[in-house]
Amino acid sequence: MTLQRYLDASVARFAGRTAVCEPGGIAVTYGELGELSDRLRDRLVALGVVPGDRVGIYLRKSIDTVASIFGVLKSGAAYVPVDPSAPAARNAYIFGNCTVKVVVTERRFEAGLRQHLAEENATPVLIVLENAGAGAGLRAALDVADQAKLAPRVATVDTDDESLAYILYTSGSTGKPKGVMLTQENAVSFVDWCSETFAPVPDDVFSSHAPFHFDLSILDIYTPLKHGATLALIPEDVGKDPQKLARLISDAKITVWYSTPSILSLLVQYGKLETYDLAHIRTVLFAGEVFPIVHLKALHALLPHPRYYNLYGPTETNVCTFYELPGTIPASRVDPFPIGGVCSHLEAVVVDDAGDPVGRGERGELCIRGPSVTPGYWNLPEQTANAYLAVGVGQKAAARRERWYKTGDVVTEEAGGVYVYAGRKDRMVKKRGYRVELGEIESCLYRHPDVREAAVIAIPDAELGLKVRAHLATRDGGRISVIALKGFCAQHLPVYMIPDVFAFHAELPKTSTEKTDYQALMRME
Repeated sequence: MTLQRYLDASVARFAGRTAVCEPGGIAVTYGELGELSDRLRDRLVALGVVPGDRVGIYLRKSIDTVASIFGVLKSGAAYVPVDPSAPAARNAYIFGNCTVKVVVTERRFEAGLRQHLAEENATPVLIVLENAGAGAGLRAALDVADQAKLAPRVATVDTDDESLAYILYTSGSTGKPKGVMLTQENAVSFVDWCSETFAPVPDDVFSSHAPFHFDLSILDIYTPLKHGATLALIPEDVGKDPQKLARLISDAKITVWYSTPSILSLLVQYGKLETYDLAHIRTVLFAGEVFPIVHLKALHALLPHPRYYNLYGPTETNVCTFYELPGTIPASRVDPFPIGGVCSHLEAVVVDDAGDPVGRGERGELCIRGPSVTPGYWNLPEQTANAYLAVGVGQKAAARRERWYKTGDVVTEEAGGVYVYAGRKDRMVKKRGYRVELGEIESCLYRHPDVREAAVIAIPDAELGLKVRAHLATRDGGRISVIALKGFCAQHLPVYMIPDVFAFHAELPKTSTEKTDYQALMRME
C-alpha cells in the first residue's frame, strides 16, 4: 500500500462521504477529491514530472492543498510543502535546494517567488492558482491549462517502499533549513501504527491544526483519509484564536484532536471550552513539546471523557514513543508525563556518549530504528552520516533500517519500558511544536549590519513552555529598536523562530577559549 492508494481505496468505498471540509460548510466528497487529484496528476505528468522528481507546494491550507498533495503522490513524485507565511526567499531556497520541477502556488506569492527563484538559479514550472480554497482555485487553474492543451489521462504511479513521498524542511544549525527525506515506507508504517493504536472509523472527524510543512500533518492527513473519515481543516488565523478555535471544534464535531500542547494550553485558558458541547471528542493527542502540567490538569478537568495521549518523536522518525494518560490526574502531580514506550513498529535504545547502552534509570540519548526512520537529509551526506550511530547496538549496522537514529534527546528508562524526557544534547529546541536550531537564529542576527555579537538561548516559561531570548552586542555599543529587529528577522525567518525577547550588552560573556559562554547567559536568567 502507498499513501496515494489510501485515497483511491477510500474513493472506491466511500465516494459520497465527506473527505475534507473547510470552515463555513465548504466540503468535498471522496469522489470529488479523487477526481481533482487525478487531474493534477495528469497535468504534472504532461509537464514532464516522473517518479523520483520533487514538486513544491506553496499554498495556504485548503482543499486545494490536500488535492495537490495527492496529485503529486499519484504522479510518482515527492511533495515539498513550505510555510506560506515564511519569507519568499526562504521558500525559494528550499525549492532550489531540492530542485523541484514544478511548484503549485497562489497568485499572491508568485512575484516574490519568481524573484527569489531566479536568485537561486532555479527554474521550476509554476502552476498558479488565483486563490486557494474549496478546491475551486486548483480546478480553475487546471481548466485554463486544459484549454491551452489537454493533459492526457494517465494511471496513478505505484511507487515502491523506498521511493520518496515528501521532504519536510526543518531549521538547520548552519543558518539554512535542511530537508528531511521521508519514504513511502516511512509514512505508511507510521499511518498503519496510528490505525492500530487509535482505531479510526468512517464517522470520525479528525482535526487538521498543524500546517502541512509540519510533521504532525502526516497523522492528520493520511489516518482519516485511509479510513473514510473526515479531515477538518483549521485555517492559520482560526488556529491561533482560542475562542474561534473552540467554536470550530464544536461546530465541526471533531472527534480526534491533534496539536501541540501550546495550542491546547491557549484553549483551556482563553477558549471558554465550558460554554461548548464537546462530548463528541473521543481522543486528544498532543506532541511537539512538553505540556505544562498546570494546563494539562485544567484541560483534563474540563474534558475528562476523552482518552489522552502524549506522542513523541522528531521529524526524522515521526512518532516513535507514546504514553496514554491515566483516567485521573492526581492533584499532587507536578512533573510532566513521560513520553512513554516505543511504538510497536519501532525499536529504541538509550546510549551514552560512546554509543554503548546504559542501564535502566541512567540518563542517555534515545536512539530509534525501524521502518519509519528517515534515510537521511537531502543532499547532506555528512549530516546524514552523523545522524546515526556508527555501529548498531550489538552488531554492525548493515542495512538502513538497522541503523539507529540519534534523536539528540536525553531520557531515562523507567520500569515497563517507559521513557522520561530529560532534555537535549544540542542547541535545538521545540517552540510551539516546531524544531528550532538556535544557531539559525544567530546566523540571521549576524546579517544585521549593526550587530557585532549574537547569542540565542531558550528559557523555560511556565505559561508559554519556552521563550527564546537573543543577547546582542552592537557595533556602536548602543541598542537597536526591538520593532526594527523583529522586522529584520521576519525577512529571513518564519514567525515562530523570531526571538521573543532581546537583551543588549557591551560584550557577550566568553569562556577561557574566547567562545560565547552560553552557561553564563543562562545563569543571568
